[in-house]
Amino acid sequence: MFAVLKTGGKQYKVQSGDVLRVEKLAAEAGETVQFNEILMLGGDTPSVGSPMITGAAVQATVIDQIKGEKLIHYVKRRRKHSSQRKKGHRQQLTLVRITDILASGAEASGVKAAVGAGSAPAAAAAPAAKAAAPKAKAAPKAAAAAGADDLKQLSGVGPALEKKLLEAGVTSFAQIAAWGPEDIAEFDEKLSFKGRIEREGWVEQAKTLAQG
Repeated sequence: MFAVLKTGGKQYKVQSGDVLRVEKLAAEAGETVQFNEILMLGGDTPSVGSPMITGAAVQATVIDQIKGEKLIHYVKRRRKHSSQRKKGHRQQLTLVRITDILASGAEASGVKAAVGAGSAPAAAAAPAAKAAAPKAKAAPKAAAAAGADDLKQLSGVGPALEKKLLEAGVTSFAQIAAWGPEDIAEFDEKLSFKGRIEREGWVEQAKTLAQG
């Protein structure tokens, strides 16, 4: 009995005992893996999939992780400023020995699926976790801004400056009204105002606005 399986974008005709070189798999030497993409089963009663045969599989034992023959890539450009480049490459492969061909029952075999080394499930989950992180950080800022005073009522404060104040933890007129000389100096330095707070009279304005 033989089978035609698909892995790494290629098709292979195999039978029990064959040693096969395939695109690198996410498996260690000695592990048993199962190829579930079976296009055809041959023998006394041949079966052809459409495109795959449901329930069929080919099991194999991983012998070793190897590299293929060295391939030379050479590029030469004949132009006014001609250039040439020569580069070598060795493809990473997995050496496996076919142990069994299953015509049915592959789902219940319990054998690890033969998955390419570059398509591990964890790799797909990582970007989703990173994408969710910024939203979690943005929530406190949105909550703080929702209950904040309209700081743009202060002289010289626009949307950009209001955002900087909110990020610095200043959310109400009462906070600014309570500032002393040290607080003013601190925020002058922190926000690069260079005396602007006193020139614009923020503290006096904030006292008036805080009273309603």
